[in-house]
Amino acid sequence: MPSRWYGLAGLLIGLDQLSKWLVLENIRPGETIYVAPFWNWVLAFNSGAAFSFLADQPGWQRWLFSGLALAVAGWIAVTLRHHARQKLLSLALTLIMGGALGNVIDRIRFGAVVDFIQWHAAGFYWPAFNVADSAITVGAVLLVVEQLLAPNRKDIAS
Repeated sequence: MPSRWYGLAGLLIGLDQLSKWLVLENIRPGETIYVAPFWNWVLAFNSGAAFSFLADQPGWQRWLFSGLALAVAGWIAVTLRHHARQKLLSLALTLIMGGALGNVIDRIRFGAVVDFIQWHAAGFYWPAFNVADSAITVGAVLLVVEQLLAPNRKDIAS
């Protein structure tokens, strides 16, 4: 029953796109809005991948990262069909898929991903990120946890 996982991915994509729409409507490039001593709202466009990897390239990376994200999302969609009852695995994969697709929408629309959450401490500023990036990160952490717990899981087929 992967439909609930697909629904969750769709909800995540919707929340990601809504948050980016709000940012695009309310924050100008270069503007910083103070939220807390460790947190600002900013508007940044990342044409690269994590930590602006390949952002200095002339534009081919847009299609590479979009294609890669679509391929991963397709693989996850198939995997969810076979493992929908494994809740932790399915949640992890759903978060990754939803986040990846949320960022693909930006790459297609803008040629870059809209980032707006900026954390900082003691003069160190973490690169800006967004809801989709957060979902991918949490999904990846949950995937590692699930794999670490996997040897302790009894095989249902036995």
